[in-house]
Amino acid sequence: MEVEIKLRLPDAAAHRRLSTYLLPASAAPTPSVISSSTPPRGPSAAATAALRVRLYGPDDLAPTRAVLALKRRPRLVAGVSRVEEIEEPLDPALALACADDPARLGGVDSPIVRLVADEYGVGGDAAPFVCLGGFRNTRAVYELGEEDGEGAGLVLELDETRFDFGTSYELECETAEPDRVKAVLERLLTVAGVPYEYSRSNKFGCFMAGKLLP
Repeated sequence: MEVEIKLRLPDAAAHRRLSTYLLPASAAPTPSVISSSTPPRGPSAAATAALRVRLYGPDDLAPTRAVLALKRRPRLVAGVSRVEEIEEPLDPALALACADDPARLGGVDSPIVRLVADEYGVGGDAAPFVCLGGFRNTRAVYELGEEDGEGAGLVLELDETRFDFGTSYELECETAEPDRVKAVLERLLTVAGVPYEYSRSNKFGCFMAGKLLP
């Protein structure tokens, strides 16, 4: 179970302000991610599960690494996201081929692919994988230091997500202590003078809706 704090920023100006404020925390590289999403079928499956091929790197046609990820049964309440997530590495060349022809995923020797076939009945000739499309996420990663007090050691992820219909901005932090960490992040944003609200939808939800959601 992945547990994250998700705080939505209203616009690019808020994103830039927070990025500048966090700069001393030494940002890690900011890979672009193209997420090709294929929802498993079955009763209510499209609303509760998505299979993603993630391509990492600045060049769409030459990713430096790739990941196959199954995310399911998401819950997002008051800025705290809980979702079952299973990931495994995927050969970048194979990932590109599957993004271009999703039916090829059914033939990949993968625990995730087998799980999806067993639980959702997707991946064979009768119900091949199909691609819904994708979006690009650029992420800057910051680790707070001792000078940040109770926030020391927290790893913050500042996202800029580009869809065909618009761009969203979000601050995320994975944690086993969501109540404490959410309070820490809210104080940090207040001190930085950055407006925010609790995220009420995830990236896949926005993608499926075809519009930016709060």
